[in-house]
Amino acid sequence: MEVHHRQLEEEPGFRVAQQTLEHACQDMLRTAAAARTTPYKITVVVHVLHRLPAEKISAAQVKSQIKVLNADFRAKNTDRTKVPGVWSGLVADANVQFVLATKAPDGKPTTGIVFTATTATSFGSDERMKSAATGGANPWPTDRYLNMWVCTLKGGLLGYAQFPGGPAATDGVVIRNTAFGTSGSAAAPFNLGRTATHEVGHYLNLRHI
Repeated sequence: MEVHHRQLEEEPGFRVAQQTLEHACQDMLRTAAAARTTPYKITVVVHVLHRLPAEKISAAQVKSQIKVLNADFRAKNTDRTKVPGVWSGLVADANVQFVLATKAPDGKPTTGIVFTATTATSFGSDERMKSAATGGANPWPTDRYLNMWVCTLKGGLLGYAQFPGGPAATDGVVIRNTAFGTSGSAAAPFNLGRTATHEVGHYLNLRHI
């Protein structure tokens, strides 16, 4: 929320874009003829920033995170039965599916995972990981890809996301490399992939209850 509030101050059009989106969503709810029967696919590119060997997480670790996202957003997570009773009736399949990109912006084949060496020892919430000029990696076109940056974060920061309507240059999700996925460098108690589930929820315009 710290990042969000800063962006609202720095980007005059962000607040208007958020309001426009809210109105558009309400209009869609009122006029939708029928619910989707097939999942809406979100193409993901994961930018792995690494200085040390341990920071260069494996493709298997990345795929374990995609698996968790799909389980959580399709209501296929095995722990959904633990939802408190007051909310149990709201558990539903969001009909959203996350897939790693198979085609890069230039049309060439890709695994959807981009490894980028950096000289930065860590990153904060100042968006530096999202630009090659500041030791990070530039986003792929944000109207076609969900950009996720996985890196070493300062302090206790586990991750953060940008709500819809913000600057394209910083659109996406950032996750600490030890809180990403369920294997490899993912460390307890943040080795369930739920940090990314939480932040992707913000990316999809969900607020803290």
